[in-house]
Amino acid sequence: MTQDNPSLAIIGGTGLNQLTGLSGLKERVLDTPFGSPSAPLQLGLMRSKQVIFLARHGQGHHLPPHAINYRANIWALREAGVKAVVGVAAVGGIRADLGPGSIAIADQLIDYSWGRKHSFFDGDNERNTRLGLQTVSHVEFDPPYDASLRKRLISAAVAAGIECAVSACYGCTQGPRLETAAEIRRMQQDGCDVVGMTGMPEAALAREAGLAYACVSVVVNWAAGIGATGEGIHSQIEQALSEGMEKTHRLLSVLLDD
Repeated sequence: MTQDNPSLAIIGGTGLNQLTGLSGLKERVLDTPFGSPSAPLQLGLMRSKQVIFLARHGQGHHLPPHAINYRANIWALREAGVKAVVGVAAVGGIRADLGPGSIAIADQLIDYSWGRKHSFFDGDNERNTRLGLQTVSHVEFDPPYDASLRKRLISAAVAAGIECAVSACYGCTQGPRLETAAEIRRMQQDGCDVVGMTGMPEAALAREAGLAYACVSVVVNWAAGIGATGEGIHSQIEQALSEGMEKTHRLLSVLLDD
């Protein structure tokens, strides 16, 4: 395996715009049949393993969740030879044990987003044929996250001494606005444990592309109507984000050691 063809990619969200400890850094600018990805792919070594990092929201964090070109991101990683993808996402906590600063390795999801390009199979049969894709593909999507990759993430968390929820349902909303308390009550009734804005269609596109995919959810605040709100909430979010991303860096370092 060469540095230009690593097997693992990490997609960083809010709070993870770059991967600490990535050495020998090279950038690779790719265009795809679906447009340009959020940012150049960053290729380098971490813990002596080749890895690709992609900033989901772009360099400078300028892309809101609904405007991200998820298809281009996943296709670029596929073209770079990646076999597995870990998506890192900042989320709100709904379940009582998932407060700010905690980590969850989701095993289920519910998609509340709309209007996004959710599939590579969009009716452009000429392009799909050229790319070696079928006209349409109804991929199996349960469970939505790769079991083997989830197991590796959970084992890495244990080895790093990081407490994490090993089962959680991720609810993906449209954004960029935050949710109302009534919306969170509905999501709670639906069975959601955390709420984020970028989990879909990223996970589904990875499945269509044949890539193993799992998500590390970093809880940075209580969802609307749950927990404390008001003055000082933004500083609390920043603190939880810093704490959660420090844990995530440690987890990823151990993951890349196995």
